[in-house]
Amino acid sequence: MANQLSPPFGTPIIAPQYCAPGPHPVDLIIIKERSIADNFTVTDTNDNIVFTVKSNLVSIVNPRRHSFLFDSHGNPIVHLRRSIQNNDWKAFRGKSEESRDLIFRRHNSSFFQLRLKFDVFLANNVTDVCDFKIKSSWSGRSWDVYLGDSNILVAQINTKLGTLFSREKYMVSVFPNIDHAFIVALVLTLQL
Repeated sequence: MANQLSPPFGTPIIAPQYCAPGPHPVDLIIIKERSIADNFTVTDTNDNIVFTVKSNLVSIVNPRRHSFLFDSHGNPIVHLRRSIQNNDWKAFRGKSEESRDLIFRRHNSSFFQLRLKFDVFLANNVTDVCDFKIKSSWSGRSWDVYLGDSNILVAQINTKLGTLFSREKYMVSVFPNIDHAFIVALVLTLQL
């Protein structure tokens, strides 16, 4: 059973303004837009736009997936880049791809898995111990994000599949003191 308490300290990874103090989680809704590219709108529970996401089209000429997370004012805050060879992702500040602007790396916890698990390493981590771990449910429709290899739960993600008349949605609860821009960036690496 996961510990429902988040760390008592703020953990700004993208920026301090995205760390909401307790005692209540930040609930966000990520809605996939109807377009050829994987574009998303992220709102709060009052339908206010918090972030937008724009992605490139993957093609033979451009085989690498790039997605950009923008704040509510249209400023780029995170550039997500998927590896060509595998399902590994890197996140950079703004629109950069420079190693000095690396925020985090995300990759599979192991080669063979019955249930998907991903390890997340922050840029300054030079150890083999992950900073965050993402684990899927058996159905693959929900995800839990933990602090390192601990049982401290920091976010939960649930998929709501769209229908012919509705769009696919991801319901995200980010526990207090956790950077919700960082969690949204992680969600994007799971769904793209």
